Amino acid sequence: MRPYTFKQIQTFIEVARQRSVSKAAERLFVTQPAVSMQIRQLEDAFGLALVEPLGRTIQLTSAGEAFLTYATNAMGQFKDLEALMAEHVGLKKGRIDLAVVTTSKYFIPMLLVQFGRLHPGIDVQLKIDNRENVLGMLCQFEADLVVMGRAPSHIECIATPFATNPLVIVAPPDHPLARRKSLPFEALSDFRFVVREEGSGTRAAMERLFQVHHAPLNVVMDLPSNETIKQAVMAGMGLSFLSMRTIRHELASGHIALLDVQGLPQMNQWYVTHLKHKKLSPATTAFKDFLIEQGSALMDTWS
Repeated sequence: MRPYTFKQIQTFIEVARQRSVSKAAERLFVTQPAVSMQIRQLEDAFGLALVEPLGRTIQLTSAGEAFLTYATNAMGQFKDLEALMAEHVGLKKGRIDLAVVTTSKYFIPMLLVQFGRLHPGIDVQLKIDNRENVLGMLCQFEADLVVMGRAPSHIECIATPFATNPLVIVAPPDHPLARRKSLPFEALSDFRFVVREEGSGTRAAMERLFQVHHAPLNVVMDLPSNETIKQAVMAGMGLSFLSMRTIRHELASGHIALLDVQGLPQMNQWYVTHLKHKKLSPATTAFKDFLIEQGSALMDTWS
């Protein structure tokens, strides 16, 4: 058997997760030919096909499915090895693979700057995506910690709340509902909404809220970006459901109005989460403790 590399395994896992060479290339910040070459070299090392085309996507062969299972477990073992070795270094140096949901990008950079001042030798590798993909990174051992707005119920993990996440209904400032007080929830049923994409935690929270109130949700468009949604709301395309931590500038400038709806804001939590049986390095533990001890106060000041 020919030699194979750690990078080839990482590339294969990303291709398997995305079921697409092009999407894997985007995630890995390399070209499609580079990804294809890594997969081809890995297949050559074992002398069998691991992936095969399926329309515009790819699927794993039976050998590829088996390889993925063992490769994922091996990546977890390598992460534990790194954590074990990091104990001999302490907090002078270290690396954290952090994955966060897109809504948290409004405060995570500030928290990373504050943490970096306390621990300048620790390198944090940050990935930002929607909830579904962030959970995929957690399960594939691609992230040591994840930050999200709802603890996963189907994964064996430890999720610790560290800050509030108030969710509200927003509108353009000239909207007729913007002048009304103590709106009953059913008053929203006649209006269109611009919402986050499927797989987003904010989208899921909104759908649950409307289900609880037995109210229809009239979606005119779904978008993968809070920034684009805010622009759509300001343009009058529809109402939306967003975290207050994402709209502080627009509220302060008067470009977006906060609707006074009974029962809102919905007060959720931000969680720092890791796999239950994962061995955390000193650096990872330090960042988790930092979020729990200081995250809330810093975020309240910032957003």
